[in-house]
Amino acid sequence: MPRIIRLHRIGGPENLKLEHEASLRQPGKGEVKLRVQAVGLNRAEAAYIRGFYLERPELPSRIGYEAAGVVEAVGSDVDSNWMGKHVATVPGYSMNRYGVLGEEAIVPASSLAQYPTRLSPTEAAAIWMQYLTAYGALVKFGDVHAGDFVVVTAASSSVGLAAIQIVKAQGATAIASTRTSMKRNELLSLGADHVIASEEEDLVERVKELTGGKGARIVFDAVAGPFLEKLAAAAAPGGIVFEYGFLSPQPTPFPLVLALTKGLSIRGYAIGEITRDAERLRAAKQYIFERLEDGRFQPKIARVFSLSQSVEAYQYLESNAQIGKVVITI
Repeated sequence: MPRIIRLHRIGGPENLKLEHEASLRQPGKGEVKLRVQAVGLNRAEAAYIRGFYLERPELPSRIGYEAAGVVEAVGSDVDSNWMGKHVATVPGYSMNRYGVLGEEAIVPASSLAQYPTRLSPTEAAAIWMQYLTAYGALVKFGDVHAGDFVVVTAASSSVGLAAIQIVKAQGATAIASTRTSMKRNELLSLGADHVIASEEEDLVERVKELTGGKGARIVFDAVAGPFLEKLAAAAAPGGIVFEYGFLSPQPTPFPLVLALTKGLSIRGYAIGEITRDAERLRAAKQYIFERLEDGRFQPKIARVFSLSQSVEAYQYLESNAQIGKVVITI
């Protein structure tokens, strides 16, 4: 009997329960069954557990977006060549229907992606959410290029680190923002050109100093809330602020005066803009795969937990102590 994790009540990670499933259903039309080897944890699931995500849990609910594993069975209308392949899942499906945290999981075949053989399953579970999220904003819509200055907030998160790698690969300058100086040295070692500790330094003045007074053409922000005012002030005239998260529990006032005087674009963005468009997703997968394969991109693993430690793993994710991806191995 496969072991799986289910959420039984809205609240904190303590409401996740390890259960033995008598029999996992077989894959239906357009689906496959995975023998799961590793699952990468994301802020999306932390918000889902607490009832703050875009999708409301239908209890009891499975959980988990990002798995690496081996295809064990395929449903109707699925290419049988997937059988036995080592794959990772591309987020974008419903966790209510397709949560992956457990020894086995049913997922849409459309979510499957192979990964470079040089990566372990643990690393493969730390690819698609972070790199696709950053790619969409920075490359597809932001057209980041040499000469650009890019501010990346929540820079020690897995998406933040992926964004730094993409900014550097495109020849631009990465300015990492983090709350305190505790993570400064590691962020610099992981590729950031500059690090600003936003609770210890004046972010706006530091960005002006680092950019020769121009400001940042792109801001990639996971925080929102009142912090958006500072980010708008740090942006260059004609710049763009991508809001892809809402880590701040406070409302997000629109910085109207700065938007008007600078001609700023302040844009909501989510990974679905890439995953729901077949051509965009194909291009994104190719871009990311090539750079993972040749080593220009390397997922950073913060800490690894076992399946029986799932509660502790999500608690650690919420602690903000990590630099990189938290992964559960099966």
